[in-house]
Formats: sequence, C-alpha cells, structure tokens
Amino acid sequence: MVTHAGPPRAPRLTEDEFGALYRRLRAGAAWAAGDRGALAALTPATVLAATREAVTGRTITLAAPVETRPGPDNPEPAEHRMSGRPGEEGSGGLQFATDSFAMNVHGDADSHIDALCHVVYDGTLHGGVSAGSVTADGATSLSIEVAGDGIVGRGVLLDIPRLRGAPWLEPGDHVSAEDLAAAEAAQHLRVGEGDLLFVRVGHRRRRAELGPWHAARERAGLHPSALEFLADRRVAVLGGDGNNDTAPSSTEGVAFPVHVLAIHAMGLHLLDYLQFEDLAPACEAQARWSFLCVIAPLRLPDATGSPVNPIAVL
Repeated sequence: MVTHAGPPRAPRLTEDEFGALYRRLRAGAAWAAGDRGALAALTPATVLAATREAVTGRTITLAAPVETRPGPDNPEPAEHRMSGRPGEEGSGGLQFATDSFAMNVHGDADSHIDALCHVVYDGTLHGGVSAGSVTADGATSLSIEVAGDGIVGRGVLLDIPRLRGAPWLEPGDHVSAEDLAAAEAAQHLRVGEGDLLFVRVGHRRRRAELGPWHAARERAGLHPSALEFLADRRVAVLGGDGNNDTAPSSTEGVAFPVHVLAIHAMGLHLLDYLQFEDLAPACEAQARWSFLCVIAPLRLPDATGSPVNPIAVL
C-alpha cells in the first residue's frame, strides 16, 4: 500500500512553552479539579441527552482483542492460563472450564483507560493531590474507582486520516488543534461540553496492514497544543487508537506531554490503544459521527487504570 505523507510536523515545544501551556490549561480546568476530574461535566441531564444519540440500536466495540503473544510493541503480553479443562480430573458429572488473566494495564497494545492517579508530575497528582497517595498497595486517591459507576455520554469520533485523505497518520506525525477543528467541520458536527471525544489516527489499521512496530519509540498522536481545543470545548474524556501522545515527544524534557496536560492539568481520563476500524465505516455510512457511548472500567480497587471495552450505540 502506498501511504500518504502528512503535513510538516508541528514544532517542538521548549520546557518554558510547555510550562506556560500547562499553567493555562490547569487554570482553565478549575471546574474539573475535584476527584472526578472532567467527569464532572457528565451530569444526569447530559447523560439523558446522550441517550438520544442512539438511533439504530447497533452496538460496536471500540476495544481491540486482548493479545497474548509478544511483539515489538507488546513485550509483556497478557498471560492467559486455562484450568479445569474437561477430562483433566476424570470424566462424567459436572465440570467447569476456568481460566485466569494477568496483564500490564498500561502497555502499548491492549485497550485501557488511565485513572487520574496515573500521572505524577512535579510531585503531585491531578488537583494537587500528593503523589504519596500512590503506595505499594495501590492508589488511595483518584484511582479508577472514581469511574466505578461507568462513564456514559455522547461519543464523538474525529477521523484525522479521513480529513487528510490517507489510510493512517505515519508514526511521529501530530494532530493539531487546527486538524481537530477541520475534521469537525468536514464531519458536520460540533464537539460540546461533556462529550467523550475519540480521535482516530489510524494506528490500528497501519498495525493490521503493515504489522506491529516499536510504538513506544515512534507513533502518531496529538500535539500538546491540541489540548487547547479540548479545553475550549470542555470535553469529559479523551480516547485514541494510539497512545494519544506522539513519539518521539514533541516537548523538551517531557516524555508524555499530552498525558501530563490531559490527566494532570485537565482531569481527563484517557483511553489508549482503542480501535475504530469498525466504528469509522459505520459512521461514514450513516453520515453521523456522534453516538451514545458506554465505558465500564473494571472495579479494580486502588488501581491506576483498567482494561476497557467501550461500546458505541448508534
């Protein structure tokens, strides 16, 4: 397949420029400084309004299958162990097939959600909570239990490769605030307060067609300045089919600037390594890029994140 070159890469931010952006976004997100962060935008009225997005009743997963084989982007794959297989302990009577999973929640292959305790920056968590609240036994503040009742709202998918006329963005490419606004206009919608915003860069399609690569070293994602678009619209959640952060980093001295800005400064739960290759063509066919979305993290006590299977209801 011939790939399409993207626009010139956005300029790198100096540490001073990043610091100014961080302070600006944190000040503007004072409304989201509580334990729930930006989930505060998901009021009962917002959730009820989102239910009207379900028109056909079709459901589509936004998660990729959990992987159990190692690869260049997944050196620690999930371990799947079977037990209680029929015939192991004699035959006849009642038997149960059972299994267990163990996984690195924050890897570079499996779909997951980051809790607000996931990012420590300058010795604190989101909202100025002490980093000491993350202990060897778990996180006593801002854990994924904050989302234990689920996250339900209006999902919006902005498809950046569609905007650029390409199958995917090449590793290292950036999505800018201008890209987000242009995709919004091209898809005839407007991202609004309390939306669950999903940004497609085509990571999963590239991986499926060309094979996995060392995504920790090079991947497409958002430029830090794109977070100003999210702040202006007061979105409740950000999700992507990559890590959301570009690699190599676009910021001097900060390896994951989008994670720092989104989680630490703005109180956004991030969903990483989703897959939109089923959702995007369905939205295209219906000429509708918004939908009811249900995100249900596991009830993992004191955890920094969770495997996740978001469901779009069209």
